[in-house]
Amino acid sequence: MCRPLDMGGGFMKCPVCQKDDDKVLESRTTDDGEVIRRRRECNDCNNRFTSYERVEKRPLMVIKKDERKEEFSRQKVLAGILKACEKSPASMQAFEELADKVEKAAYEQGKEISSKNIGEIIMEELQEIDEVAYIRFASVYKQFKDPKEFMKAVKEVAA
Repeated sequence: MCRPLDMGGGFMKCPVCQKDDDKVLESRTTDDGEVIRRRRECNDCNNRFTSYERVEKRPLMVIKKDERKEEFSRQKVLAGILKACEKSPASMQAFEELADKVEKAAYEQGKEISSKNIGEIIMEELQEIDEVAYIRFASVYKQFKDPKEFMKAVKEVAA
């Protein structure tokens, strides 16, 4: 059966009933115009869900500490941020925006970025969002060898 595309760029499978018959209720671009957020409703079970559409970008490689290279993953960045921010009062939107900033900065650097640069960007931004999350992230990122290094980081934030 051939059907016309909806105004939202195609049909998506409903996460509840798995049917691919939905309608777009609302479409919005993010502030930077990089992502389109669509609110959808399944025509079968009336479940509402959200989909995101992004431009597929050129591959970006991350240079790890041991000189290995792996493809940049926004999801991996976001997972690291969320791990550090467990029980943080900050909003999920703040974490998503941070992941967006990291991704944008990475692409601005060209075809490769070091994991060190990624970590520094995250730490700089986390310090503004949640100081406790900053300390948690820094303790993993900087791999403190003794409690004195950890205490020094805490004192810097507390000052």
